[in-house]
Amino acid sequence: MKNISTDSLRTFVMVVEVGGFAKAGDLLGLSQPAVSLQIKRLEDLLGYKLFKKQGQRQVLNQYGELLLPMAKQMMQHNDAILQQFTSESITGKVRLGIPSEFAARILPSIIGDFVALYPEVSLEVKSRLSKHLLSASRQDQFDLVLALNEQLNSDKFPIFMQDELVWVGDLALAKNEVITLVTAPEGCIYRRRATDALKSAGIKYRIVYSNADLTGLIAAIKEGLGITVLAKSTVPSDLNFQPQSKHLPALGSIGISLVKSTGESEHAVDKLAEFIALRLGY
Repeated sequence: MKNISTDSLRTFVMVVEVGGFAKAGDLLGLSQPAVSLQIKRLEDLLGYKLFKKQGQRQVLNQYGELLLPMAKQMMQHNDAILQQFTSESITGKVRLGIPSEFAARILPSIIGDFVALYPEVSLEVKSRLSKHLLSASRQDQFDLVLALNEQLNSDKFPIFMQDELVWVGDLALAKNEVITLVTAPEGCIYRRRATDALKSAGIKYRIVYSNADLTGLIAAIKEGLGITVLAKSTVPSDLNFQPQSKHLPALGSIGISLVKSTGESEHAVDKLAEFIALRLGY
């Protein structure tokens, strides 16, 4: 009877989520050769390669794509079983800083599971623009920060994963002589990326509505006031999106940083960071 190592599955999921063996090793406390060895043992056990070479990167092949959702589900069951039968008790308070669009995307699925497994941990979640979350003056306000980061090679705030930026809303509006935008206030990365791309393409635009909260932007989009830009993973399922069209320029990708600070609740912070790292792609 063969058994799959949950450590290997966790490493596999982490490699996929952060986009590299070295980055996965940093988060898991493993060397890159150790990560590679775990992946090789998993491939040997299953009898299939899970990655293919794409340029300088290793990306999932068809077997890796098949395994990924099952591996994530197995990690969830593993965590739930351990929590149910272990005497370990995690307590404390975690102050999580997160952009509003990610709060809407991950809070129901990730935070709900976390609270169910660790009911003695108190969570305080605040939504801010990524610019503010990563500013030096705000860092002592949060124990854990998930934020957009355009500095893809930042040593101070390493990139946890990358996401594609897409145009969101009624894309037929892009055929108008002047494109109308709904955006977050000045300082928002999405806003700057949208306006810079349109300026570079020589396309006229005007911002007709501004709101820092994603709910407000979604309402404006559904009313047909304009289009906006979001990271692909945060787009609500009932909205249309497209990276580009013949009327709109490409937007590129954006980095996402997961930044921890040490404190009295370090164990709880580590556990929440692990939850986000494993399940953001859900």
